[in-house]
Amino acid sequence: MAVVGDLALMGTKIKLTDKFEKRVFGVPLSSSTRFSFSHVKNLDVRKLRTAVRAVMQVEKIQSSGELKEGSLGFDVVSERELKENGFLGLRKTKLVCTIGPACSSIDELEKLAIAGMNVARLNMCHNSREWHQDVIRKIKKLNQEKGYCVSVMIDTEGNQIQVDHGSSSSVKAEEDSIWYFTTEKFEGSRPFTIQANYEGFSEGVNSGDEIVIDGGMATFEVIEKVGNGLRCKCTDPGLLLPRAKLSFWRDGKLLGRDYDLPTLSTKDWSDIVFGISEDIDFIAVSFVKDAEPITHLRDYLSTTSSKAIKVLAKIESLESLRRLEEIVEASDGIMIARGDLGVEIPLEQIPSVQKDITYVCRQLNKPVIVASQLLESMVEYPTPTRAEVADVSEVVRQYADALMLSGESAIGSYGMKALSVLRTTSTRMEQSCREESRQTLLHQRKLGASLPDQIAEQICHCAVEMADNLGVDAIFVYTRHGKMASLLSRNRPNPPIFAFTNDNSTQMALNLQWGVTPLLTDLSDDMEGNVKKTVELIKAKGMIKKDDAILVVSDIIPISTARTIFQSIQVMTIT
Repeated sequence: MAVVGDLALMGTKIKLTDKFEKRVFGVPLSSSTRFSFSHVKNLDVRKLRTAVRAVMQVEKIQSSGELKEGSLGFDVVSERELKENGFLGLRKTKLVCTIGPACSSIDELEKLAIAGMNVARLNMCHNSREWHQDVIRKIKKLNQEKGYCVSVMIDTEGNQIQVDHGSSSSVKAEEDSIWYFTTEKFEGSRPFTIQANYEGFSEGVNSGDEIVIDGGMATFEVIEKVGNGLRCKCTDPGLLLPRAKLSFWRDGKLLGRDYDLPTLSTKDWSDIVFGISEDIDFIAVSFVKDAEPITHLRDYLSTTSSKAIKVLAKIESLESLRRLEEIVEASDGIMIARGDLGVEIPLEQIPSVQKDITYVCRQLNKPVIVASQLLESMVEYPTPTRAEVADVSEVVRQYADALMLSGESAIGSYGMKALSVLRTTSTRMEQSCREESRQTLLHQRKLGASLPDQIAEQICHCAVEMADNLGVDAIFVYTRHGKMASLLSRNRPNPPIFAFTNDNSTQMALNLQWGVTPLLTDLSDDMEGNVKKTVELIKAKGMIKKDDAILVVSDIIPISTARTIFQSIQVMTIT
């Protein structure tokens, strides 16, 4: 591919040379036509030791018919959606499903994959190690034999004070009934008795304080302390679930408790070792208080795992909110666990806190999952409430990377219908946001410390701006580690992003990035060859046609260039 002109780093214009056909998408361009990239005018090239070259190219690519179909890692679901709906019809918000007894068979897992599940979540609080292993291997088998692309996430149990009534099902607490909360260990269940899993759970609790179960499922008033236990009266009747979470309130305010428990328990570390051995893709860490356990786990994984397992921090406590930015910076992504978060902050604060967390994650270029009670009514009923659909739509409108089903898919009777609701609702709201051109409203924070990183950010920002302004059909990014794919996703372009990588870990990690369809394929140092091969293969599958417009971005570093980083933007039409 011939070079149109160098993108200078001090605001210099780009000029089309006479030897190129001077048309972009059928629009004639004079030889004096210029493309301005003024965003990079503040970069100081005099301080750069590593040679950085950013190239912008405009040209047409013709089909040669020389390459054969079959070596492009398109998953069957994305391929079908693209053929049926076209580029702009592809869903951009990713879908995470919690796997439980209701959907753990290979047939049910395949139905979820077909319906759009991008990531399968396994909650290590429940089921046996053998059960989890069986599910993971079924998903891997479906990926390998059926052509799906579903990533696997384990969610650690974490250290938290929990209470249990000893029954395998829920128990109803009636108004004014008297209950005893104790740390005494016993097998089975006792009438009106709840067992706490931490000896010091009642320290600092006074008569008249309130115990709120699972964020409001039931409420008790403390009548008196009896040794290490509490005698309480039910003031708000409700269901007590097994392994319920509790919080203490005094005079309408949360009673802060510091139990000094490590974020990752012995069991959690055992589950992590298990996850590594099963080649999982994500680890979600529960009850994160600060960045230290996230940093420690990432360091551990870098020395013990052969693949790049991504670490997500769950935001579900006051401590995590107070240290939000440091936790986001330390992690590979965030899960907003609204259920547990609602135990610790007033319910009316949940919407604004969710919006703030989502914004911070996007500013720091970390994927964010919004979880808990999205379609809670569908655990029992086949149709969601209108309020739930409105809630899902608002999450999509906030540009969260992913939506997550919990009990709806794990134990509910209508998991497939719940997933369908997420898919259709997110697709409709994405279309609405695109029509409003809301992408231009975000002011990005600069992240890169080094000049090459700053250039990568600016290249991706400019690429998305070009893609939206020119109305291209798709963005192709060629990346080994996914960095530029994530930066493109951060800018939330109108066209879909197809990320070509030769690294399986990168492909599975990008499964959580908004708007990115990751494709596993061979890549070489020859960018012209990479582009021609992938375009040919997609065209052979009938997913791209004549006159489609593509914007191409790359961060492939040719081995021959040593310390030179070659980044480029190319615009092409298919003939």
